[in-house]
Amino acid sequence: MVRSVPKHSFSKPVIILLAFVALLGISLTRDFRSASSSAYVSLATTWARDKYHIISPNVSSDSPKKFEDDGGSNTDCYPERALARTYADLPAPELKWEQMPSAPVPRLDGYSIQIKNLLYVFAGYANLDHSFEIPADMANSHLGVATDGRNICIVRGQYGPQCRGPTANTFVLDTDTRKWESLPPLPAPRYAPATQLWKGRLHVMGGSKENHHNPGIDHWSIAVANGKALEKQWRTEVPIPRGGPHRACVVVDDRLYVIGGQEGDFMAKPGSPIFKCSRRFEVVYGDVYMLDETMKWKGLPSMPKPDSHIECSWVVVNNSIVIVGGTTEKHPVTKRMILVGETWSVIGKMPYRAKTTLAGFWDGWLYFTSGQRDRGPDNPQPRKVVGDMWRTKLRLLH
Repeated sequence: MVRSVPKHSFSKPVIILLAFVALLGISLTRDFRSASSSAYVSLATTWARDKYHIISPNVSSDSPKKFEDDGGSNTDCYPERALARTYADLPAPELKWEQMPSAPVPRLDGYSIQIKNLLYVFAGYANLDHSFEIPADMANSHLGVATDGRNICIVRGQYGPQCRGPTANTFVLDTDTRKWESLPPLPAPRYAPATQLWKGRLHVMGGSKENHHNPGIDHWSIAVANGKALEKQWRTEVPIPRGGPHRACVVVDDRLYVIGGQEGDFMAKPGSPIFKCSRRFEVVYGDVYMLDETMKWKGLPSMPKPDSHIECSWVVVNNSIVIVGGTTEKHPVTKRMILVGETWSVIGKMPYRAKTTLAGFWDGWLYFTSGQRDRGPDNPQPRKVVGDMWRTKLRLLH
């Protein structure tokens, strides 16, 4: 998805629904918890708020089918043909995608940061019971990440596989020296908070609270410079209008944007010794908020399609925000997750639908890798976690 950000008129933000992406070469992500060219495009459409209506498939109420959360093996599906636009694919041109060497391992719920022509990938899952090795005491998933162009800040999250509890630790990686340092812990644990460096401060917003499910609206910041904290404690800032995890958080033209996300998430099954994940009610939304120099939140027109699990699925190209894939509202009948394969004003399609992609942009090429893909062209439900990497030539004209 793409959101064009004019330099002088923020009352009519120009947005572009993308739905493709390919990333720079490096490691990537995987997890089984929720499920999976030359293109010269003129960004001339505005981001209009759309309303969606659920049209349930024609399924007899006296013979319902049973659906189990099997992680992708169940092939019995309700028909998608009657679904409204929120659930169905949007019309989009085909882009010329080039497949690149795959990542060393398939990975879901991993995180990435691009610094110049390098994409740093860390954390995430090999499968629901196995998380990848990371520095001791660091969260394995549901992180908040940001960079100043050299140092990578990693803000707490979930420690361990399945649905274990959060860790309060916060770290900084100096990519020049390859050394890790600590930052003061947040005032309270959060899962997958919106995180960004802005105006000399590290901002952490929203996310899920300690039980992994309830959304938080807290907003904290701390002054940092050269990877070092300049203060001993986090400062409380104006709360974000709507809480929740798995959002994109981007700075463009000295303004901070928080895009998409959801309320609710998986929780640990009561009494489970391994903290086995149990599905809970979730609401995916397309809300967009902007924080300007006055430190006041401004609501912008929503995305055309609700979108979540996009923390590292964005890049900035020519003052426009490009978002790759994600997840939208669950199927109204089966309640299964539906993956996204396009973007705001649609400028193209991805090779397939995918969630938790890791995106990068370099030398005119848009890259994406990893995440969980769909079951096929006609089925947007999540299935296989992949390490594939793709790229497409992209130039956005204003």
